Order: sequence, then C-alpha cells, then structure tokens
Amino acid sequence: MLAALMLTTALSAAGLAPLTDAIEHYRTVESYRATLRSTRGDGEDLIRYYYRKPGFVRMEFIRPHAGALLVYSPLTRRVRVWPFGAGRFPELDLSPRNPLIRSPGGQSMDKSDVGALFENVGALLAQGQAEVRGEVRLGRHTTLHLIVSGAPGQTMAGVHRYELWLDTTTRFPLQVVSRDQTDAVIETVVMDDLEIDVPLAESLFDPGRE
Repeated sequence: MLAALMLTTALSAAGLAPLTDAIEHYRTVESYRATLRSTRGDGEDLIRYYYRKPGFVRMEFIRPHAGALLVYSPLTRRVRVWPFGAGRFPELDLSPRNPLIRSPGGQSMDKSDVGALFENVGALLAQGQAEVRGEVRLGRHTTLHLIVSGAPGQTMAGVHRYELWLDTTTRFPLQVVSRDQTDAVIETVVMDDLEIDVPLAESLFDPGRE
C-alpha cells in the first residue's frame, strides 16, 4: 500500500495525471483477459492471457509451443506447466523464477500483469522523467502515448525507457515498447481482444477441474 501511494505521489508530482488515473483505475479491476503479442529480435510470442486478483495467471500459448499451458497461483506461489496441454503428460510444478518458464527478457509469471508493469514504470520515474506525446490511433482505439525514462544509468529489469500507449477509455496499456540504455528496443508488447472485469471461472486456474 505504501509503495502504491509513493508511486501515485511521484506521478502526480511529474504532472502525469493520465498515468496516475490509469494506475488508480487498475486497482479497481478484478480480472481481465487478452491476447498478448510479444515481439523481440529473436522472434514473436502469441499468448492468450488471463488474470484474476489477487494474482492468478493463466497463459495459453498459441505460438511458439502451441498448446502449452501455464497456470500461476498466488496461494502456492508455484506454476503448473503442461507443455502439451492440460491433462497431458507431463505436468510440471515449478517456481515462477525457474529459467525454463521465464520470458526471454527474464520476466517471471508472477510479475507479468499490468500492475507489475506500472510498478516498474513508477520505479524508473522516481528518479527519471516522463513526457506525454499526445493521442495516437492504434487500430480502432484512441490511445495516449507516454514515455517514461530512468535517470542516467538507471534500469528496472533491464529496461531504461518505456513507451506506453494507454487506451483513453479503458486506461489499459494497449502497446508497450521497452528500451535499453542505448535506446535499442528490447521488446514490443501489444494487447489485443482486451476484456476487463469478465467472469473468470475458478477452473481456469485449476485445470484439473475444467
């Protein structure tokens, strides 16, 4: 709670009301699902993503590893993995920090939601700077383009600068570009088919009950 308050204070001081509003709104969100397209220099991932408070996450891989299923529970702090789909052998029980299931950029599944992104953005902004670039159309959505950069030499999870495109209606980041200290792109993530506060059955996060 204190960290969230400090983040909101930092954003307000920086004059970033849109980002402050987005963070405040996210705190009221109970669940969401979307299709995530993550593009890096070494390829692209396409994942159907489900999130439900207080931190349940389900990832269904479309490509690569089509059919693979990962489910994280904040109750056990473990990830159950079915490389070939739910109910199919083998089933693995792993730490979210296990390198087998971390993203190519080192992101762990328990830190994969929008809230974790906002925490990283706030950490960079605490000593860095931000600017609002204005409204931009992304497909059928109107977004607000923001850039947050850390202080010289500062990174968060290897990222020195974030570019965010916040949907002006949902206030969710529909596109995020992360950059390193040389300004090279690390990753571009696009969020499609976003649905907020939709009913997500408990069985989604307990595939044995599906």
